[in-house]
Amino acid sequence: MDTGSDRAELATLRAQIDDLVTRVAAVATRYEESSDSAVSDDLFAAERSLVSARRFLERAINRLDG
Repeated sequence: MDTGSDRAELATLRAQIDDLVTRVAAVATRYEESSDSAVSDDLFAAERSLVSARRFLERAINRLDG
């Protein structure tokens, strides 16, 4: 099986997740000290989930290389 295009697709998804992590964390930080700190808590939880997803993508990419 030719994994080159799949690897490229996964690398693109990883880059998009990296961007989302940065953007979600920025919004979460803005709400951290506000009366809406529950919003911040939820956004930081979303950030952690995105970081976990990025790790799984990285693992899949490494297996394709492997």
